[in-house]
Amino acid sequence: MNTNATHSHQPWNKGKIVGQKAPLRVRDIWAIRVRLQLAEKTRDLALFNLAIDSKLRACDLTKLRLRDIAHGEHVSSRAIVMQQKTQHPVQFEITEQTRTVLEAWMHRAHLRSEDFLFPTRLHDSEYLSTRQYARIVKAWVTAIGLDPTMYGTHMLRRTKVSLIYRRTKNLRAVQLLLGHTKLESTVRYLGIEVDDALEMAEQTEV
Repeated sequence: MNTNATHSHQPWNKGKIVGQKAPLRVRDIWAIRVRLQLAEKTRDLALFNLAIDSKLRACDLTKLRLRDIAHGEHVSSRAIVMQQKTQHPVQFEITEQTRTVLEAWMHRAHLRSEDFLFPTRLHDSEYLSTRQYARIVKAWVTAIGLDPTMYGTHMLRRTKVSLIYRRTKNLRAVQLLLGHTKLESTVRYLGIEVDDALEMAEQTEV
């Protein structure tokens, strides 16, 4: 056995933070929104707002076409898409503030029904890649003073459902919003078991 080879092998995650990325706090959401509004970055604001509303994985969000979320020149208040990972449909709401900025982006970018919602200038793709999206998200969190190693594109998928769960404790609702087929997946995804168990223990007097 070659001991040198054994000692030189580096684990894939050495020096990296692994596990669930934290969701954004409400104040972080508004800090990013205000910054994008002031900079008049309509596309980024539309992408950010829709990421939070839709709770879609990056691979599904970046491939959205205008027809998926709009009828004519008006963005719908609800939409449904087929998830790439599970091949199951998932529905999501589009809030008024998100619809407003999406319509502004549609007109600015002269998008037609068949066009991808977030096109790219790269020659080898018609839409933003997940890697490009990750770089954009990194720039957003860095701009408001957050550690980019602690946040990723998945945090935007988790942000709204984490707030919903904290307010309602309704796991089934969160499962439906995320498009999970199993409730156990939602439990693991939110990482709530320990927090909930401790909270229940604290409220139980013996």
